Order: sequence, then C-alpha cells, then structure tokens
Amino acid sequence: MLRSINIASAAVLLFLVTMLAGPFLRLASDDGAQAQSWRTASREPVGWAPAPEDFQPALVQAYCAPAYSWRGAFADHCWIAAKPEGASAYSRYEVIGFRLRRTGSAVVISETPTPDREWYGAFPKLMQDLRGEKAEAVIAKLPGAVASYPYPKEYTVWPGPNSNTFIAHVAREVPELELALPSNAIGKDFTGASVVAAAPSGTGYQVSLGGILGLTLARKEGFEVNVLGLVFGANPLNFTLSVPGFGRVPSRINWTEGETKDAVPMRVSDAALEN
Repeated sequence: MLRSINIASAAVLLFLVTMLAGPFLRLASDDGAQAQSWRTASREPVGWAPAPEDFQPALVQAYCAPAYSWRGAFADHCWIAAKPEGASAYSRYEVIGFRLRRTGSAVVISETPTPDREWYGAFPKLMQDLRGEKAEAVIAKLPGAVASYPYPKEYTVWPGPNSNTFIAHVAREVPELELALPSNAIGKDFTGASVVAAAPSGTGYQVSLGGILGLTLARKEGFEVNVLGLVFGANPLNFTLSVPGFGRVPSRINWTEGETKDAVPMRVSDAALEN
C-alpha cells in the first residue's frame, strides 16, 4: 500500500515538473519574459496590418503576443482587429484588466491605424487573416458578439475570465472567424457554468471545469488537456504539439491558412508611418 502511494506521488510530482518545465525555462532564458518598464516597452507596429488608405477591402485579423513581463512565460494576450471596406481605421477589440478599475468595464474597443503593435515589447503572432467577403461576414457579427460577453465587469488573471476568455467568447459567437487560439492563451478554456462548449475555433468541442481542468477535441485545436490552466496536447492534422509555456510547437509567427499564410511582416516604425 505504502509503495503504491509513493509511486503515485512520484508520478504526480513528475507530471507537475513536466508541466512547469516549459514556463520556467522561458522565464529563465527569454529576455521578453523578464521584467521591464511598461512605460518604455516597445509598442511599435510590426507590419502585419496594411495601412487603411492602402487597402480598401474589408479585413479582420487576430493577434496573440506573450503577456507583459514574467507572465509572458506562461500565457499570451490576444486581440482582434477589424476594418470594414473603405474604413480609415481599424477597430481593435480586447479585454485589459486595469481598464476595469478605471472605466468599470474591462472590454476595450479602440480605433487605430496600427492594430498590430507589439504588446509591451512582445512581437505579435498573426493567428487569423480574413479579407473581402469572409471578413465582411465576421464584421457583421462582431458588435453583437462583443456586447454578449458575460464578464465585462470581471477580470481574473487565472483561470479567467480574462483577455483570452473574451476572445474565445467572440470566436465561439462568430464561428466564421475560425480562430484557434494558442494553447498557452490561459483563460480561453474558461467557460463559466457551461461544462460542455464549442471549441473557440468552432471546429470541435471541449469539456471544461472552470478553466482549471478540461479536454478539447477539435480539427483546428487538435487534442488538448488542460490541467490548472496549463495545456498540453497534439494535432496530427498540422503536426504540432501543445507545450505549456511555449504554446504550439514548432512555433510560428504566422498561423493563418488563407492567402496570407506565407506572409512575414517587415517591422514598421512610427516615423515611417508619419512620412
């Protein structure tokens, strides 16, 4: 009996060490995960989003970047940008925790010509890029999806609701977005009182207990296991693994599947935008 308990304890310890190895490795080795002043951290656009005056068709993009400071070793922060046909700016949709204290709502909708700015020094990955009619279909549903978010006056870093809970909610409400969030977007699996829900991409389903424990099986997400918000799994359809701290590996900065799937941005400075 005692031997069985020792073996079980060793197995649990090994599992926890394995789950935490990725985040702590990133925390120790990745300069982007180190503490830095948010006042001086880069917020430059990186070149994913075409200037509105140079691109007339409708456009919807989704981005994710490592969270600010040490939290980036564990999780990404995600947001959505949308530009109707002929619009002079993008609408950027996201949840930001400190805005809840200032305005009474964590949901932020801002107008900007450069929605692809670095997230306080972290380079954003492009998770979705829809143009023309596909983008118009999404844009038509975005206001209703944002308005229906159940937690505008709540924000909890872990396990949610947080910024990724919001983007996952929008994705579920607008399946035309077909957005698979990175596996380290902690909060995406927080489904409130709903134990069974659609996967954010709309291509499968998930079972979640408050975002702390859960399973996801979907075409775009693959098979994911969530333990205490840390997610591991695999997707044989695109030959990727989900690893805590690193998200999906092999890592890419462009996860789109459409006409921009091979695009790689050239960093754009604020000065260049003004010329």
